[in-house]
Amino acid sequence: MRKDATNVEEARLKGVERIDDYPSFHERHRIFPGVFDGRNHNRILDVAAGVGCAARRIHDNYPAELVCNDIAPTCLRVLERQGLRTVSFDIDDDDTVFPFPDGYFDAVVSLATIEHIIFLDHHLKEIRRILSNQGYLYISTPNYAGLTHLPGYLFKGESFHNPLREKSKYEFYAHVRYFTFKTILEFVSSFGFTPVEVYLPLPESSSCYRAMQAKSPLKAWAFRSSMWLLYTLGSPRWASEPVICFQKTDQKPATKYRKVVL
Repeated sequence: MRKDATNVEEARLKGVERIDDYPSFHERHRIFPGVFDGRNHNRILDVAAGVGCAARRIHDNYPAELVCNDIAPTCLRVLERQGLRTVSFDIDDDDTVFPFPDGYFDAVVSLATIEHIIFLDHHLKEIRRILSNQGYLYISTPNYAGLTHLPGYLFKGESFHNPLREKSKYEFYAHVRYFTFKTILEFVSSFGFTPVEVYLPLPESSSCYRAMQAKSPLKAWAFRSSMWLLYTLGSPRWASEPVICFQKTDQKPATKYRKVVL
């Protein structure tokens, strides 16, 4: 991550000393480790684990060795206070390799991370290298063709992220890649992965949804119902941030995957 983005991240995390202090729990965190069912992972790497929103749930509810990566001092401190094993290294340095042997992990979790990466080819090659044969990559990134991202752009003439608004200032500085569901599916597949499942997490326990419920239960119910209808009947390409499970493969990537609404 660029230095200016790291500085904004540290400023955003000011005052966060415990995971309970963190105000940005997302539905992508909620679905872990449930999405691991039936895959019997033994060793998992969470890249750019942040303060451990997903990692904490995996650690507490899944019987596997978990390693958490991050470089932000506050994130590392919060992760370690939870008893999570941390390894700090730059996942966006094309001059160095990840500090693990080939095939060391059978699962890598990468949530809302790839949009921050400049040296994407090196990054994905390293993830593939440290994954075992038939290992799994769980990845998410904002889908900028998703319906929830479009109204401001289409009707207000706003950019996706405004540097003058605290709510999107971090994304303005930190995001260097902009994917749609189609492009992330095709791009990751080109590095020797095949999509297996796509998870569409419904509004349920994210910070934003809880705030909506507190303000207007009816509005929250209507929003969740509309998302259920969209996810159940529609394509994942309309979802704001689908989580995709890829499997490492030496064969031609599959074109079909299973959609799972959670």
